[in-house]
Amino acid sequence: MSFDHRPFHLITNLMANIKPVKEVSTSLFKKRWRKFKSLKRGYYCFILITTLFILSFLLPAFVGRNALIVKYEDSYHLPLFNFYPASAFNQKEVNGEANYRLLNKQLEEEDNGNWVLMPLYPFGPNENLLDELTEVPPTAPNGEHWFGTDDRGRDVLARLLYGFNIGLSFSLIVTLISFIIGISLGAMLGFFGGKIDILGQRFIEIWSTLPFLFVMIILSSILNPNFILLTIVLTLFGWMGMTYYIRGEFYREKSRDYVSAAVSMGAKNSKIIFSHILPNALTPAITFLPFAIVGNIFSLVALDYLGFGLPPPTPSWGQLMGQGMQNIEKWWLISTPLLAMFLTLLSITFIGEAIREAFDPKVYSRLR
Repeated sequence: MSFDHRPFHLITNLMANIKPVKEVSTSLFKKRWRKFKSLKRGYYCFILITTLFILSFLLPAFVGRNALIVKYEDSYHLPLFNFYPASAFNQKEVNGEANYRLLNKQLEEEDNGNWVLMPLYPFGPNENLLDELTEVPPTAPNGEHWFGTDDRGRDVLARLLYGFNIGLSFSLIVTLISFIIGISLGAMLGFFGGKIDILGQRFIEIWSTLPFLFVMIILSSILNPNFILLTIVLTLFGWMGMTYYIRGEFYREKSRDYVSAAVSMGAKNSKIIFSHILPNALTPAITFLPFAIVGNIFSLVALDYLGFGLPPPTPSWGQLMGQGMQNIEKWWLISTPLLAMFLTLLSITFIGEAIREAFDPKVYSRLR
């Protein structure tokens, strides 16, 4: 009885042609980014807020009183970048800078080859429209002013859009500087410990007892609040929370074996802090970043509402809310800034939840 060896030869040949699959090493950042993208609500909110914030720096091209291009008497003018008096376009009834909306209507009626290219929404955030309004402001939303006007005759939608840029920019700057200070001091206290830690903790405890609102009231009575002053004041009171988190992380991480190994190999303190401990201690900072941004936006809105924030006529959500409370029957003055703030803070909160989930140490760990 003969035995057929052909199946065994086929299996042997197939196994010989199979190449071993190499495991591709994935960095910790890529794993966390992949996890963040899988959380659709936070990821889409991140794309939305980032896109809107970038576009907000281009707002004068979409929302504003200045024309983009003016062709007048065979010459082209760029009012978006240059100042042109009304006399340059023979607007005798206008004083100061040219009124490009009126100029656009004038040139259309004349129909002599001159033209004006206006932004999509041709109203500026600080532009007083009292001469053009047919009613006493604040006026209700209509086809021309989509969100109505405020009590000074300024377009509400334009002020909301520019206020978004100012509020988010302010919050990002304050959060970034506060985190840099908090992370630096927290790392120093947690790494060196001893007397440095004790003295640092006592200083933080004393500094944290200063009443923020009273300080703002005193400063507002002495100085005129502006963007830079408010940034400095909120930064001085905003760094302490992150210091505690980073200090605790450094105390925990410096007891790890990899830090002991680095010390035994003669690594310098700066190398141990920045190359070994800090990358493992940044998880709380990254996780709390979106929530800190939310808090700083809310702080600016609250200060503007109370009258201790940015000076008029700076576009501000808080100032619009203050007008809404003074004119409670004018529903658009209170509802539109509240809705804008609610949607913005909700989106950033969703981003924060997604980041917190992606950086969960139970899922991914640098030491695993």
